[in-house]
Amino acid sequence: MKRPIHDSEIPWEVTYPGTHREIRGKALCDVGGRAKVGVGVLELPPGSDTTPAHYHSAEEEHLYVLEGRLVLQLGEARFELVPGSYVCFPAGQPIMHHLQNPYGGPARYLMIGERIASDEAFHAPS
Repeated sequence: MKRPIHDSEIPWEVTYPGTHREIRGKALCDVGGRAKVGVGVLELPPGSDTTPAHYHSAEEEHLYVLEGRLVLQLGEARFELVPGSYVCFPAGQPIMHHLQNPYGGPARYLMIGERIASDEAFHAPS
């Protein structure tokens, strides 16, 4: 059953611990069963990044910065993201994106994305 939750009820999951790709996350949307739209709180520690860059064929993604600072690599362009920054990655837009945290503290952000079974994620060569 879906019910109101507080993010403190959900433990952090760590992906790629101890590497330059370490990221902490909480899938807020899946409490009480898997949701059609993914909603997660993510935290990128200092020195970490979300490589490899990617884009999706069918799924749209949204990012909203809650705390800290990030650098968004969007194609050839770089943007500094601060609390309150928002960006949408439209489905099928063949522009690779990834995040970096070159700063001294963690950066926390909200990610929202569709979950479409036929979606393909295209990744930059490593």
